[in-house]
Amino acid sequence: MSQTLDAPLAPPPAGDRSRVGRRSPLRRFLGRPEVGSLIGAVVVIVFFFLTAPTIRHADSIATVLYGSATLGVVTVGVSLLMIGGEFDLSAGVAVITSSLTASMFDYQLGTNVWVGVLVALLFSVGIGAFNGWLLVRTGLPSFLVTLGTFLILQGVNLAVTRLVTGNVATNDISDMAGFNSAKAMFAATVDIGGTAVNVVVFWWIAFVAISSWILLRTKVGNWIFAVGGKKDSARAVGVPVKQTKIGLFMAVGFVAWFVGMHQLFLFNTVQSGEGVGNELLYIVAAVVGGCLLTGGYGSVTGGAIGALIFGVVTQGVVYAGWNPDWFKAFVGVMLLLATLVNMYVRFQANRR
Repeated sequence: MSQTLDAPLAPPPAGDRSRVGRRSPLRRFLGRPEVGSLIGAVVVIVFFFLTAPTIRHADSIATVLYGSATLGVVTVGVSLLMIGGEFDLSAGVAVITSSLTASMFDYQLGTNVWVGVLVALLFSVGIGAFNGWLLVRTGLPSFLVTLGTFLILQGVNLAVTRLVTGNVATNDISDMAGFNSAKAMFAATVDIGGTAVNVVVFWWIAFVAISSWILLRTKVGNWIFAVGGKKDSARAVGVPVKQTKIGLFMAVGFVAWFVGMHQLFLFNTVQSGEGVGNELLYIVAAVVGGCLLTGGYGSVTGGAIGALIFGVVTQGVVYAGWNPDWFKAFVGVMLLLATLVNMYVRFQANRR
């Protein structure tokens, strides 16, 4: 049920060792979910390095990594959820909901900003738990459950912000107690060889590493693959299907909270209408990274590579001086190509 990337292959039948030995390394490579995205990333990076020389500069690379990280942190949770066989269309607005919750709680009540951060964490994880609970309780598709949550949060974000602040944006909290320490954690920059790199890039790498370890080296990872593949069979062998699915939605809530805190402490204020449409980018990044829409297959590392491709393309289009209106068209083409590549990879892997 789990994908162990370095697991040894079964010994080939006698008399056929040379043929299988020659083919197995390629098949093992093609069997990795992130192969398609890795090839795509290499092509995209080389292309923009040749057509947009500005992207080669250290500051430009830091900008690309930053854009990839803000997308990639949430993609970590979305990738795990998709491997578990579900979607979350509310992830984009959930990021802004967490920012608004922390900002308004702190400013209106005059608390230390860390209080609002913790309240926002509980609220964001609670939204994820609600999505998961409603899913397993009713049996409704996650598409419908999270679409409903998306619409609710979108309306609440705007209505409550206008009601509380009298505006569509929250108040500036940069002069409140605890702001500097919170910014150091969520939105500081680190100087590396004279180049400022936002700390969210390092958090992104850490989240990918930890999530990959959980997915590939623990029984929880086995459960995620199992419930995304055949949940009835998984339940029959003792996998806690309901708890696993609820936990995956809570994981999406956690990463949405983290990016929400990053945005809050980077800009000091939050626009209540932001975040709409980002949920599709998270899903596309995960699909480009090798996660199947049907669940049971994928990789957190692949999702990270998918996010990196988006970061390179987003900034590459700017550095190349092209019309950015074509970006959405590129997203659609990339989604279709990724789906076709993933189908081919799965076909090759299943020929063993």
